[in-house]
Amino acid sequence: MDLLSFHGLAFDTLGLLFGVGLLAGFVDAIAGGGGLLTLPALLWAGLSPAESLATNKVQSSFGSFSAALKFTRGGAVKPREMVWMIACTFAGSALGAIVVQMLDPGFLRNVIPVLLVGIAIWLMVTPKAGDIDAQQRIGERAFALLAGTGIGFYDGFFGPGTGTFFAIAFVSLLGFNLRKATAHTKVLNFTSNIAALLFFLMGGHIVWAAGLLMGVGQSLGAQLGAQMVIRNGAAIVRPMLVVASLAITAKLVWTDEQGYIRAAIGALVAWFA
Repeated sequence: MDLLSFHGLAFDTLGLLFGVGLLAGFVDAIAGGGGLLTLPALLWAGLSPAESLATNKVQSSFGSFSAALKFTRGGAVKPREMVWMIACTFAGSALGAIVVQMLDPGFLRNVIPVLLVGIAIWLMVTPKAGDIDAQQRIGERAFALLAGTGIGFYDGFFGPGTGTFFAIAFVSLLGFNLRKATAHTKVLNFTSNIAALLFFLMGGHIVWAAGLLMGVGQSLGAQLGAQMVIRNGAAIVRPMLVVASLAITAKLVWTDEQGYIRAAIGALVAWFA
């Protein structure tokens, strides 16, 4: 079957998906949140929710691998020193991907917006946070068990903002500066993507034409984004993290029409009744 007609995707649609992947890869490499662009694009292209989630893991794996490779070759991170973090993140993400097939992930929408707004506020009120290495609060193995397993589980189970959570965890728990945190984040983000992808493969929902083409765009965008981080450090990462946190929050609140919007309208009606 011809690649351009696979799953009924026209050439111009595939071209647009490539462009979205390119932009998302750039954003993801710096602060995370690229899924805010790619998931809506895949749904717009006509893929079902299950196909969109599965295909999104394909293209995001390309981007996170490309960024991780760029940071590794640039000397910003050494994966061999992250064995415990990688192992715990993989296990957490795999478990999350298994559990999400049995439970409704909707309840997380009540918690994630609050956490992301808190992250954005913390970054804005502490202007020096992440500029330089700070005090380490826990050991690396404890970090692997807590942050690696926990955030990895979240990525396999739900996903939006995983890179942002990892970056903040590195800064707040291990005392990394933002450039160092971002480099290490990409290694763990790639790990959680691959773990979740393996379970999506079993489900057979991946649309390879879209996933692979967007993956190429993700790889190119991630290379550019990683280079920006290496050159500019916290100067570019902090504002991008703030924007990503608020954008993810807005997206979650806006799309959860059945919950937040209707609840707010109902509360107003009850108040004035």
